[in-house]
Amino acid sequence: MPTETFEFQVEARQLLQLMIHSVYSNKDVFLRELVSNASDALDKLRLAALRDDSLDADTSDLHIEIDVDPEARTLTVRDNGIGMSYDEVGKLIGTIANSGTAAFLKEFKELKEAKDAAGAEGLIGQFGVGFYSGFMVADEMTLVTRRAGESRGTRWSSRGEGTYTLETVDDAPQGTAVTLHLKPADPENQLHDYTSTWKIKEIVKRYSDFITWPIRLVPKAKEDGDGADTSGPETLNSMKALWARSREEVSDDEYHELYKHVSHDWRDPLETIRFQAEGTFEYQALLFLPAHAPHDLFTRDFRRGLQLYVKRVLIMDDCEALLPPYLRFVKGVVDAQDLSLNVSREILQQDRHIRMIQRRLTKKVLASVKEMKAADADTYAAFWREFGAVLKEGLFGDPDNRDALLAIASFASTHSEDEATTLQQYVERMKEGQDDIYYMTGESRQSIENSPHLEAFRERGVEVLLLTDPVDEVWVDAVGEFEGKKLRSVAKGEIDLDVNSDEHSDGEREKQAEAYAGLLGWMKEQLEEDVKDVRLSTRLTVSPACVVSDAHDLTPALENMYRAMGQEIPPTKRILELNPAHPLVQGLNKAYEEREDRGELVESAELLHGLAVLAEGGQPKEPARFVKLVADRLERGLR
Repeated sequence: MPTETFEFQVEARQLLQLMIHSVYSNKDVFLRELVSNASDALDKLRLAALRDDSLDADTSDLHIEIDVDPEARTLTVRDNGIGMSYDEVGKLIGTIANSGTAAFLKEFKELKEAKDAAGAEGLIGQFGVGFYSGFMVADEMTLVTRRAGESRGTRWSSRGEGTYTLETVDDAPQGTAVTLHLKPADPENQLHDYTSTWKIKEIVKRYSDFITWPIRLVPKAKEDGDGADTSGPETLNSMKALWARSREEVSDDEYHELYKHVSHDWRDPLETIRFQAEGTFEYQALLFLPAHAPHDLFTRDFRRGLQLYVKRVLIMDDCEALLPPYLRFVKGVVDAQDLSLNVSREILQQDRHIRMIQRRLTKKVLASVKEMKAADADTYAAFWREFGAVLKEGLFGDPDNRDALLAIASFASTHSEDEATTLQQYVERMKEGQDDIYYMTGESRQSIENSPHLEAFRERGVEVLLLTDPVDEVWVDAVGEFEGKKLRSVAKGEIDLDVNSDEHSDGEREKQAEAYAGLLGWMKEQLEEDVKDVRLSTRLTVSPACVVSDAHDLTPALENMYRAMGQEIPPTKRILELNPAHPLVQGLNKAYEEREDRGELVESAELLHGLAVLAEGGQPKEPARFVKLVADRLERGLR
């Protein structure tokens, strides 16, 4: 049959230009696409041979070859797979998007004008045009193919401009060979020298290392310029998809090597998690829990996500959609049999399969941590030290898994200096009549333990959780309670630990309130710019005063967090609490009652408030004035 020349339709030419210039962000992926097509052809031949015993096809050495010729500047990807007939070439290769090019372009244009990028990408993904990515790096592409079981082959050729040719050939081997006549190297436009063996190896290792079939680099007649031994075929891919092999077939060293490859961490992982989903939608996952948190875990530029493969072909390096943000430290791979991808295989469509994978992987990771906690307390403690702060983000960001997170979360508390506690353990130790779980937030354990807010709790042996991560300021309000026990800050609202004690009678409280009523009202008036209220405290036993937030107010630390994020939060006035049993407060009350001129007492009130602010790690509103007041009082005392 003579060579026939066909012309692409106008819409098809437009679509071809779109594929070549607008879809792929990285030109290296052309080789991934061609290798993936070759792998599919080998899969199809294997299945066809199993179904049809009479099929005249050689399946003894199924493989993919890559052949480069630096002098002719050509690159050929060859397979001995199922191949294509003359009609199939015309339908699948000669016609771009044969289900309706004009309709495709019309809908694509409408989606772009509506700024629906996800919809446009999803539309592109309906058409198998990865073959045409070769025109990103080639001036001309030639395809020679012969379908298994047939005697004659087909040759297709095009320069990607407006026409293509088709002809029948007699000497074509079984399978398909795609030859690219490469453009000149141009690093500025990401056009590398694709005849260089090191570049070919790099691309195959990155994208196609785990493909089932061997990918062989055809040897040259002599050693090439890179110094590689070309005396025999070199297999470029490992074909070791560890997630597809049983646990007994894989050593720990192999798992660790894969972890280091995907995470760029030189240390071994703390835990390896295997997962396999079967049924209507199949996928496998191999996840790793690192032993140490990366230094940039809490930065905006931290690269998170798992490596996503589809049928062992790398699609995305950092697929964020597969795990929630609070599991961003987890590394690993997910290999799915089928997913909704855009034409360049670079953008994942947000469909129910992705959401399902995320839900299942999240539950698997949390369950694995729970098992670790039960089986190896030391390993769990090391893991929680490194990643507890980021996991706690899920307590307010993922309500569906909140119970699972609370089951694995542990916190420092006043119960022990060395061992952390769970909320369940806290509840089991609660004193009779105690209805709330008490906690306090702060910058460090030491600063919290030195806080006056803990005095009454320490004296009465009531356990308090010591929360020192910035995220603790947020999740405690989101969670609210645990097993019906309310989470209460010891530095917010009114705290009364004497309700079940005979230490103070109601009559004594009323007497105290009456005795200090004048001082409290006067101090509130004098400090009205700084405090919301002044009242007697039931949480102080040693210190003269402390400042607390109202039950529903933001804490100073949370206000600072919002301001750091660029949100202007008006300062909240707090409450000054006085210890009626402290000599300083008693002396101040006596001076208030005895003096008609209370001018000097104003300074005493300011000093008392400043001391309370300092005691919790804060800073007086006017530090210079506060220092001057203290210096004046010291001077008068020395006289």
